[in-house]
Amino acid sequence: MSGRTQTHIFHGMLKPTTLSLLLLASALSHAQQQPAQTPPENTLKVDVKLVNVYVTVTDSHGAPVAGLKKENFKLQEDGRDQTISVFDKESALPLSIALAIDTSLSTRRDLPLEQASAKRFARALLRPVDALSVFGFSEAVLQSTGYTSDMKRIESGIDHVRLGAATALFDAIYLASHSLDRRQGRKVMVLITDGGDTISRVDYKEAVRAAEEAEAIVYSIIVVPIESSAGRETGGENALIQLSEDTGGKYYYATSVSQLDDAFRQISDELRTQYLLAYYPSQRLSNSQFRRIQVAVTGPTEATSYHVRHRAGYYTVKSDF
Repeated sequence: MSGRTQTHIFHGMLKPTTLSLLLLASALSHAQQQPAQTPPENTLKVDVKLVNVYVTVTDSHGAPVAGLKKENFKLQEDGRDQTISVFDKESALPLSIALAIDTSLSTRRDLPLEQASAKRFARALLRPVDALSVFGFSEAVLQSTGYTSDMKRIESGIDHVRLGAATALFDAIYLASHSLDRRQGRKVMVLITDGGDTISRVDYKEAVRAAEEAEAIVYSIIVVPIESSAGRETGGENALIQLSEDTGGKYYYATSVSQLDDAFRQISDELRTQYLLAYYPSQRLSNSQFRRIQVAVTGPTEATSYHVRHRAGYYTVKSDF
């Protein structure tokens, strides 16, 4: 990626539509040749894509809840009950993490601390089966490393993010999402930023859709200098909060190194205790391209106090920005 803003766009392969009904022409032809009193035998072929939903459950204190079983979950799409075909605890599945670090002028003073904390996070979380890619964003979005579990490469990528003046936050979300779209397994984006956006080519709506289509779980760490908090522009922060909630992630505020480290620790703990619920969607009544997902936990007496997080839904047709 080069130039004043990013020019290298990652293109994911278009996925098949989630549900398509194909009426066989031969059946229609055969029906036309039958006597009027014989009902035609139309054959329908249904091609249904498995929908993956990664779920995080926390208790009233915000701690991840482990040990839940398939029968503890109720899953719906657009208000209709769905059968959970696959249930798994996610601690063993590979992770692909896009780590995007804001390197604009407004974060320059805190950048060395953010880099050190990010390296501690990577060392604590990554296993040989996992992979992390480092992005730095200012007026341009640059991918410092490809996806790798090699800590030397990761730490070098974190150390060599390029400083700049402006902030292309939405471009960073968009490009990191496209890089994750081609990955298999769980896909996670971690953003370290003060929440501003001053120069992006894509808007918030495009960035959000790219993240949702990539099935990325977005965690936002919003770095807030205490002395300037009263005059901050909060529009970018609100966008990050909504993005994190819509993708099943979470947002954190950090005003110190200890809070930054604590945010990374909580993200690491959650990624080790996620659940996978997968289902084949039943017949839909709506023609909307976006299908809304609802998940609830039942069974344990304390379940009423649990907080369940997952992506808001999915698109049946991929965009072409």
